Amino acid sequence: MTIQLHAQPYDIISRGFYFCSADEFDAKAKTHRNAYGGLVEDHEIQFIDGKSIDCELARAWRLHQGNFADFLGKVEEWSDDQKTRYIIAVGECGFDHADVSDDPYDTDIDLYEVDDMRELAEQFVDEGLFGVIPEHLENYIDYDAIARDLAMDYTETVINGQSLIYRCA
Repeated sequence: MTIQLHAQPYDIISRGFYFCSADEFDAKAKTHRNAYGGLVEDHEIQFIDGKSIDCELARAWRLHQGNFADFLGKVEEWSDDQKTRYIIAVGECGFDHADVSDDPYDTDIDLYEVDDMRELAEQFVDEGLFGVIPEHLENYIDYDAIARDLAMDYTETVINGQSLIYRCA
């Protein structure tokens, strides 16, 4: 799916234009004039149409006239998982764009595709994070209590319609 952006001028006496690539923006911006014939130079870049994950990426990317071309390149280059990691790292964990934009996997984020904290607690017990649990004690594990404890360090979010739990290190 092609991404459509809009260049909204800060000049209140001119109209914006839609575009899908940096080249198209450059071509239109060179001839973009206001109602009095003056060249319009500064634009607010708005995400108009595209996949849901790309919209969320645009929000975390904080699109502007100086970075939208890099954004469009990463939309094409990155997988949905890389986009999700960027959204969490920059949009929710407070990482700097420059530290994450080369490779979102370079961040120290624990990410789990589970529906809720209880499911994460069950996964941790199954993986042996709490040691070996004797079979006769398995029915006595309080997963809700473990889930409450995990909620102190982990955060739930929904990105692109998918429930995720993450921890920023």
